[in-house]
Parts: sequence; C-alpha cells; structure tokens
Amino acid sequence: MKVETIEAVKAYGFSVRTTNTDEVDPTKAKIGQLWQGFFEQAFLKLTPDSKVYGVYTNYESDFTGKFDVIACTNALTDQNLDALVETEIQAGKYLTFSAEGELPQAVIDLWGEVWAYFNDADCPHVRTYTTDFEFYKGETAVEISIAIQ
Repeated sequence: MKVETIEAVKAYGFSVRTTNTDEVDPTKAKIGQLWQGFFEQAFLKLTPDSKVYGVYTNYESDFTGKFDVIACTNALTDQNLDALVETEIQAGKYLTFSAEGELPQAVIDLWGEVWAYFNDADCPHVRTYTTDFEFYKGETAVEISIAIQ
C-alpha cells in the first residue's frame, strides 16, 4: 500500500445507493447488478485507453451508513445512455491498496484487507469518507484508493 496525492478525475456511469449490510444479503445486494448493467450498456463504448472506476461517495456517516456506488469510466462523457450520472473522484490524499487475481474475487478480498487495516487499533491513518474508489487496471489487476486525512 502507498500514500499518494491524486488529482481530481471526472467520470460518467451508473449509480446505486446501498449499505455494507445490504451487500452481504443476496436479496438486497445492488453492486453486482450495478456492474452487470454498466458492462451491458457501456462495454462496447470502451476503448483500450478507457479507465474504469468504482467510486464510493456521499457517505451518510462511515462504513456502517448508506453510500453511493458509481460504476463509471472516463469514456462515456458524450454518450446518451439512460440514467448516466457524472461523478468526480475528489483531489486529495489517498491510501492505495493493490491486488491481482480473478475479478471480482480479488476486489472482494482487497476490500477485506482495507477494512482490516482501518479497523486495527494501531492504524496510523484516518478515513475521511469523502470519495474512495476502485481503479481497474486490467482484467486481473485492481487498486482501491481510500481518502485519508
């Protein structure tokens, strides 16, 4: 993991509002369907240079409250797709975790590492709960960047 300063990035995609509690209940989970819809509607519009993100924002409180998840890319800026939303990865200081492996399991496992890190009593970093994001670097590589103070 590494601390880095990230510039603001605009992206466009599709959004759901959910909670971590809902996501562990298959009857209430929304994120899997969000990504399925993203790839059904946006996949053919992506280019080799497209960047794909999963943005977590508009936190109600912390990881226990509601938050928005936006499956998005920089490649849809001028597309006329149903329910397309604009979001921004806020500029700032982030702690970035990375993993390689079969998706989506590598992402799920990496989120487990993120939660364990921030739940450790000796954790030197404090989350800001502004904007966190997944950056899909390829078919088997992902980074999760968490906004910190």
